[in-house]
Amino acid sequence: MNQHIVSAYDSEIKSLQKKIVEMGGIAEKMLSDALEAIEKRDVNLAQQIILIDARLDGLQREIDEQAIHTIARRQPMAVDLREIFVVSQIAGDIERVGDLVKNIGKRIIAMEGHFPPKSLLSGLRNMNLLALGQFKAVLDAYVQKDVSAAMNVWTNDGGIDRLYNLSLIHISEPTRPRL
Repeated sequence: MNQHIVSAYDSEIKSLQKKIVEMGGIAEKMLSDALEAIEKRDVNLAQQIILIDARLDGLQREIDEQAIHTIARRQPMAVDLREIFVVSQIAGDIERVGDLVKNIGKRIIAMEGHFPPKSLLSGLRNMNLLALGQFKAVLDAYVQKDVSAAMNVWTNDGGIDRLYNLSLIHISEPTRPRL
């Protein structure tokens, strides 16, 4: 009987993890599509990004409900309980990524006809590639339960911050006439 309970619990945890991976894949695609929509000035793709966010919202709700039901049914202890809470927290974080990308989609639509020159997009492209790499790496670390890989993502986050801060400096600097 006890083995049956353990295998049922393991199955529920794997189901939660599978949904996290699905959420991560959706968020990755949204982020890639956002850059493509900006580069191609594709308002239709931006609208698709906005619509896809609803799927992330739904998955987060499913994960939270399943986590609550698993806690109620299985009454997990210590490590198992923490794992369920972590899954719920990750789902919230990925959903937040989706919300931010959805906001990018909305801004792309608002910029229709007023896009910046394509030459200014190289920094954004680099930032997007770094962010996608970090996002994939942290999801892989979660799936593999690799703490050192997760810590590596955290310690290497500075590259994205530097690019972002550099872009703010260039955007906020007024253009000066050359003498």
